[in-house]
This record gives sequence, structure tokens and C-alpha cells, in this order.
Amino acid sequence: MLRGRLVTRAGVLLALVAAAVAPASATSIKRVSLDRLVADNELVVAGRVLDIYSHWNSDGTFILSDVRVVVDDALKGDAGQREFTFTAMGGTVGDKSVVIVGGPDIEVGKPYLFFLSRQELPGLGNALSVRDLSMGIFDITDSPRGRWAVNQSVRHGLIPDVNGNVEPPGGFRGMPLTTLSTQIRRQVAR
Repeated sequence: MLRGRLVTRAGVLLALVAAAVAPASATSIKRVSLDRLVADNELVVAGRVLDIYSHWNSDGTFILSDVRVVVDDALKGDAGQREFTFTAMGGTVGDKSVVIVGGPDIEVGKPYLFFLSRQELPGLGNALSVRDLSMGIFDITDSPRGRWAVNQSVRHGLIPDVNGNVEPPGGFRGMPLTTLSTQIRRQVAR
């Protein structure tokens, strides 16, 4: 859920409906390895969310959110500048909300590691976006052990990959951000 705006009763109702039709074990997402995330996305950046602007798409049929990020570290690709914007599905406009179950959970002011690619979104072509739902975003937190990165898919059940692995990239508890960054850079260099 994108948290740039207050969720209204309509948004809560949509979330409850989505939860009611989802399996009791939560939303399941197919596991993607860190190697696949790096290979399949054109831009990998660590950065902090400056703001989120939710709006209707050009057809007026779906809510999208523009997420503005200040770049701390570009691990793959070129963000083009110190700040850039990508678009995520979902958000709140007025009293209407669209919630993407299993989608990235993004809040203004927080740091994340984003895996981004261009894709077709409802009413918006060739948009830079998190295409891998919660698999494509890591929460970054400060701890006594340093900066730590945890993949957001730990909040959801993962469908095993072809090798039967259900562990999220970075493990169930995450890993030091420096270790994850080194692994990503090695993959990019191959």
C-alpha cells in the first residue's frame, strides 16, 4: 500500500474485500532469485521516498501513484539524476482507493532498495515501475548491526521457484545492505 495519503473508508473497504477473497494464508507470489531480479530489471537503486502523488490514469479507470525518490546509490542502470520518479499501481484519490494485494508497501520518508523496469500499466505505457510486486523492493532499516535490507515478500507466502526454494531474496531475516549491494554489483558485472 502506498502511504502518501490518508486511507479512507472506501480504501479500507477495498482492502477488506481483497483480504476476504485472498487465500487464508495470505497472498502468494512466485519466488524470484536475486540473480533474476538483477538480470530482469533495468534499474536497481537505493533511495529515500520524497513524496507520493496518486492520480487517475488517462482513461480515468485506475489509480496510479508517482513515487519521487532521492538516490543514495545506483547499483544498476542510470537514474539520470539525483532524484527520479517511478509509477506504482494503486493509491488513493479523494475517497477512492486501489490496493494491490502483494504489491510494494511504500511510505514517504523511508529508504528502500528498488528493482525497476519499464512496463505497461493500466492507461500508461512504458512506465518505470516495480514490476515484481513485493519481490522488487527491500525495506532498509538502521540497526545496531548497521543498515539492513529485508525483501518485502517476507510478508507473503512465496510459491516455490523451479528448484523448490521459497526463501525470499536476502533470506527471511534479510541481510546487511553492504552485503546485498556487493552481491548486486557482482551480478551486474557478469
